[in-house]
Amino acid sequence: MNPPKDPAGPQQARQPLSEAAKTSLLKTHNLFRAFIVAVLGAFFVYQLDVTYLWLTSILTAVSIVLGIMVLVRAIKLKESKLVLFGTISGLVVSAVMVLLILVSAVFFNQVRDFQQCSRSALTEQAMSQCQTQLQKSLPAQLR
Repeated sequence: MNPPKDPAGPQQARQPLSEAAKTSLLKTHNLFRAFIVAVLGAFFVYQLDVTYLWLTSILTAVSIVLGIMVLVRAIKLKESKLVLFGTISGLVVSAVMVLLILVSAVFFNQVRDFQQCSRSALTEQAMSQCQTQLQKSLPAQLR
């Protein structure tokens, strides 16, 4: 048999949060916001120019540390599912950024030359020439 439904709704049936719970929730949300800013910052700085690879690396490292902190808090304190989902998604993006940073660091000169070439390419043909130039500059095993 189903329990009777509360006419006030599920929101009013909950107990009000204690002051410590409110503080913990606020701290988790602030950490989550900082995490999202770090992830997006790393992504957009990487898009700017490969010469800012050092800044991208720092922002990615910060985002991974913050992401792990938020993930632990979200699981331990049973925070919002949205925070948990957002944190896991952000950590996946951070993992992809780590791979991009490593590849860009190994092929730094080639990536830098390609970025410079593609910035000045105004047509599809010029962009195609930049891609061909990049392919020729990579080691034979990667072509």
